[in-house]
Amino acid sequence: MIPPHIPSRADRVAGAVVGSAAGDALGAPFEFGPAGVFSARFTDGVGTLCGGGGWDPGEATDDTQMAVLVGESLLERGGLDLPDMFDRFRRWAAGEPKDIGLQTEDVLTNGEPWDLAAALHFQVNGRAAGNGSLMRATTSAVHFAAAGRTATMEAARRIAALTHGDRAAWEGTAVFHELVRVALAGDDPLAAVPDTLAEVPADHRPRWAAVLAPDWHPALATEFNGAVWPCLGTALWALRTTDTFEAALAAAVDVGGDTDTVAAVTGGLAGAVYGIDAVPARWTELLHVPLPGFAGRVLRTPDLLALAESLDSRPFRTTHKAQIRAK
Repeated sequence: MIPPHIPSRADRVAGAVVGSAAGDALGAPFEFGPAGVFSARFTDGVGTLCGGGGWDPGEATDDTQMAVLVGESLLERGGLDLPDMFDRFRRWAAGEPKDIGLQTEDVLTNGEPWDLAAALHFQVNGRAAGNGSLMRATTSAVHFAAAGRTATMEAARRIAALTHGDRAAWEGTAVFHELVRVALAGDDPLAAVPDTLAEVPADHRPRWAAVLAPDWHPALATEFNGAVWPCLGTALWALRTTDTFEAALAAAVDVGGDTDTVAAVTGGLAGAVYGIDAVPARWTELLHVPLPGFAGRVLRTPDLLALAESLDSRPFRTTHKAQIRAK
């Protein structure tokens, strides 16, 4: 995991946002498939944004669509406006996106207010540790990185809690935020795992420590990688066991399962490590992000680059009059 050259912070920021979107589009056609399908199709080990499974070549899924909504809310509202972010999510869900997680869909369409919808879903169902808050976190991770470890992890928790009532999802998203922050500063996110885990509440720490350990492998997962633990664990495994951006993404997709989200999370981390120059042009040229519910908007790579730059350069606020209620 050593970049061939040392990217600037701006290159890392761009790499994180575009890399996450590229991973999403790369993995989308292979979603819910078995392990090894990607490498069997692309014997060169890296592949193209091929499309399939209802997705056009280069089309990003709900992962990147929601990440864009998070980023644009932060910029347009001048900080963390949770009701606004939730309203954007609901507008998007009403626009009938091609794909939306069952848990996220229920929270966004159950008619409950922004500060109760996820908690009530969790109370009724008892399960809310999907990777749906993790998949959209790269834009917020970039925006809050300059705030430092404590602030960026707390912002991650609050955004995650909009749709996921299980604190496990909050903590996974918070860990991701912090590891992206470390990578954007030019440091090794893998080496930062122990200090990051120290910020996770004690009752959640052992489970996260297990999947983020240096000897963890996706074959050791005890849940489908649509759950938050193996999703983030696989992203770190892919980063740890490869030495290029493309190889990390290929490894993530080749695990199978929830390939778009695992690759989106991997792409956010790997992009922050390797920088935008490591994201191949054959991917960025095709990359596009439709936004259902928003008048037919489609973002392309230049739009994502502009979003990334703004997220890193605009002043951030970590507090807002609307607070997450205790859950």
